[in-house]
Amino acid sequence: MRKVLIPTKLDKFAADWLTERSYECILDASTPIADLFKANPDAEVVIVRSEKITPELIDLLPELKLIVRAGAGFNTIDIKYARKRNVDVMNTPGANSNAVAEEVIALMLASARHVVAADKSTRAGLWEKSKLMGHEITGKTVGILGLGHIGQLLVKRLSGFEVKVLGYDPMISPALAEKLGVELCSVERIFAESDFVSLHIPENDETRGMINRKLFELMKPGATLINCARAGIINEEDLRAVKAERKISYLNDVYPKDETGEKSIADVADLMMPHLGANTYEANFNAARKAAEQIVDYFEKGITTAVVNKALPDGLDAKYQHLAFVLASLTRAWLGAEKNPSKVETSFYGTLGQFANWMIPPIAAAIGGDFAIDRSPRDAEQFLSEAGVELVNRQVDNRKNYGESMSIDLFAGNAPIYKGGCRGTIIENRLMISRLNDFDGLYLNPVGYHLFVEYDDAPGIIGSIAGILGEKNINIIDIRAPQDPRTGRSLCVITTNVAVPEVLVDKIRETVKAARAFGFSYLV
Repeated sequence: MRKVLIPTKLDKFAADWLTERSYECILDASTPIADLFKANPDAEVVIVRSEKITPELIDLLPELKLIVRAGAGFNTIDIKYARKRNVDVMNTPGANSNAVAEEVIALMLASARHVVAADKSTRAGLWEKSKLMGHEITGKTVGILGLGHIGQLLVKRLSGFEVKVLGYDPMISPALAEKLGVELCSVERIFAESDFVSLHIPENDETRGMINRKLFELMKPGATLINCARAGIINEEDLRAVKAERKISYLNDVYPKDETGEKSIADVADLMMPHLGANTYEANFNAARKAAEQIVDYFEKGITTAVVNKALPDGLDAKYQHLAFVLASLTRAWLGAEKNPSKVETSFYGTLGQFANWMIPPIAAAIGGDFAIDRSPRDAEQFLSEAGVELVNRQVDNRKNYGESMSIDLFAGNAPIYKGGCRGTIIENRLMISRLNDFDGLYLNPVGYHLFVEYDDAPGIIGSIAGILGEKNINIIDIRAPQDPRTGRSLCVITTNVAVPEVLVDKIRETVKAARAFGFSYLV
């Protein structure tokens, strides 16, 4: 009989359902988690919600085989250490999505109609009707950053209000956005034109602090910002500096830590809730049901599609997954952030052909942002499909003698269709990019900071670029400059000691009249 520990306030359906199927379940949210683990060293499964699972806790359970996060986010679980211990980690994506989408609607209405203030005032015996004049949501513009499960459900829930929906998500294809009734646009346009902005993006190195002063200053006077995603994506100090001037309303449900005590955001939040997004009986039940069903499927049917820290198959070097990530990331940068991919075509040469499906997760991670590179191939295929991105793996001719290499092409738009592509391999244990779009013979090690500039070939261009960098004390480490003889264009790739600021990239683009210029970095 397998033992399952549930050290969290999870709907008892999971424990009851598993018990009926001969699992021994201990549902105990009151005992400290470390003490519960010490008392049950023979446990093979743990189900958690937002509890933090550290290496120390994992080591308390020598028989542990599976950790299930009853919810979507798994950043509270050390998945890498779990993998070292040969412990699989699952999540239950989608179980909480509707609860969060409805919470956003609740916050919008509560803010627009002064529900909380009106209740307090009326209970105090006052009659402040004129003071509590509100706004209607109908006919307004709502901007949504992140169109995953929650973002798409929010669009559906908003449909009855007859709003205009602007959306930003680097994964969503134009065809899917049109089907949802969302106009894809830049983050800047969303903040400039929306009456309500709702955030549904993950917190990672790219998004941390991205909602900053520049965006706040674009907002309409009186606009409302809603954060039911992650605390770290907001720059609190920037919001504090701009809020009063722009008369921004800020509605918040997320914090650095879920715990008692004063909250740093309290002085700028117009409405605050204690992370109630997934806190509904229905969401709790859905998460419990999914977790229980996945456990049975895992042990009795060998189904591992929800595992988020899968080990690689024998014979596949993890570096090739990193290569796929870099190639897709660079191709994404080549296309431009404003062009969402609608199709991915891949070619895998040599023995890599047998591992083609294992390259899908890093490709999805590169163009999706909130998809983890160590998710399963099936999860990656579903992720791309839900985003409206077609995936094609081409047949290859190994007589070309490309060795263990791969090509990844991205397509965007309908008419015209924009294309970007990369080919790369691993040489002397280092990642190597051999081709970018039509520029062959690049042979670039992508590790570090790089500046890419495409231009009509002419004398002095590279010197001009180097001069601009030198004026700002940016040191040049390496230069590559392949040419496309068919078009007469050259690609200058300069490796620098630091990232080139965007303002300097813009200056270089204007000075040399570049067809495109962008910075790219890959740090290991």
